Amino acid sequence: MANNKRISLHVTSEIGTLRRLLVHSPDSGLGKVVPSKAQDWLFEDIVHLDTIRRKEYDYYTKILLYFLDPGKIKGKLKEIDALENRRAFYKPDNPAFFRSDKVVELQWLLSNILEDHEIKLKLVASVCAIENCSYAIQKELLLMDATSLSKTFITGTFNEGKMLFAPIPNFIFTRDIGIVIKDHLLLNKPAKKARTREALIAKYIFFNHPFFEKSRENIIELSDTIHHFLLPREGDEKKVTLEGGDVMVVSKDHVLIGVSERTSFEAAHQTLHLLFEKNLAKKISIISIPKKRDYMHIDTIFTQIKKNVWVMLGHFSKKTMKHENEDSVQRALEGNKKEDKLKIIQFRKKDIENPIYFDNLEDLLIDISENDLGCEGKVRFIYSGNNEFPFDAREQWTDSCNLLSLQEGVILGYDRNDKTVEAFRENGFDVIEAAALLKDLESGNLKTKDLKDTLILMPSAELSRARGGFHCMSMPLERDEI
Repeated sequence: MANNKRISLHVTSEIGTLRRLLVHSPDSGLGKVVPSKAQDWLFEDIVHLDTIRRKEYDYYTKILLYFLDPGKIKGKLKEIDALENRRAFYKPDNPAFFRSDKVVELQWLLSNILEDHEIKLKLVASVCAIENCSYAIQKELLLMDATSLSKTFITGTFNEGKMLFAPIPNFIFTRDIGIVIKDHLLLNKPAKKARTREALIAKYIFFNHPFFEKSRENIIELSDTIHHFLLPREGDEKKVTLEGGDVMVVSKDHVLIGVSERTSFEAAHQTLHLLFEKNLAKKISIISIPKKRDYMHIDTIFTQIKKNVWVMLGHFSKKTMKHENEDSVQRALEGNKKEDKLKIIQFRKKDIENPIYFDNLEDLLIDISENDLGCEGKVRFIYSGNNEFPFDAREQWTDSCNLLSLQEGVILGYDRNDKTVEAFRENGFDVIEAAALLKDLESGNLKTKDLKDTLILMPSAELSRARGGFHCMSMPLERDEI
């Protein structure tokens, strides 16, 4: 991508053919997360860096390039794998980097904007302020070249391995830094301190990189409530926090907003009014989910894979699943725990004073498929763990519901969720492992446009430790209409 490249944002669904997205490949900062700080940095465990890169995420990059920018990779797999630096193709600071304007690497964009001295001055000052750096360190950072400085901002490391501040390992979850709604970009306000620096970096990229020049007037920022600094620090409902995993554009007129442990009621309230005012939606459904680490965002409990097919955690379905050795009384009592309930309210712009309430998640998703997307056939649900206890909860924890649609019915998911894969097969989906798919695409035996109703299984032993699937690891910038 040349520095003067300009793009147009356009997302009106979760399943239209994906044309452009933002990603960030696992960086060396992930290899510095220590057990005692893992949960502070929002990881469940420490990961093995070489495995998460070379044996897992690199497959993701290759698959994305084959679907979105095949000229960058078609016929080059042997050449890429034979590079002296085996990961040079994936590293923004290497001349062999793939440099795609379809599969867009955040670190690359960051190094681009840091070439501008004025932006460099401002961003160095901002990062040093939030990280409490000394003035001497600030001056030293200003002497760094743009490429090295971009790596330091992300990994926390400078001057040949010296740790300056904490890494931002969640930067791989690009969904959370913002969400494209039609031709607008809604920026996040992270709930956790661990994500403050990544939100700052993202803001500078979106407001300063030529790539987003066409969209600068369409960037939406949420403001804190008046006198927010006088409110209690924790647990106050007036705190404005929002992450992209809690926002879904399910049709050109309908947006879903989750209220979760990461997104507050006040943020949902503010976003609803902004989207209505800017004519970005006619309907907005607020989905309040339990504030539990198990769920985190709404995209950890359901995602859409076709107009009439959704994958979801059966715990929130119409049916009450019977656990082994459980009687009807116990089932009723367990099912009525207040903290495990969903609350769904739908607001319509034309009649905002009279919201519609949904009893369960399935009813809402059926309504979207039938009334927003015009589906006439049966709406189907594929359940995490094939709706069997304890596999439902186990596999939801490892992101069985957090899937990314490359085109309608063609999705990426983790290979470790065996029972969920079984459910896909029972629902008529083909299942193929990433390595086998790449081999077929490279040989010409298969073309991406020929794939229908296919679950692509990605290796996931280390990626799953970070608690985020491919829906989390993608920020779509452009999708086709459906």
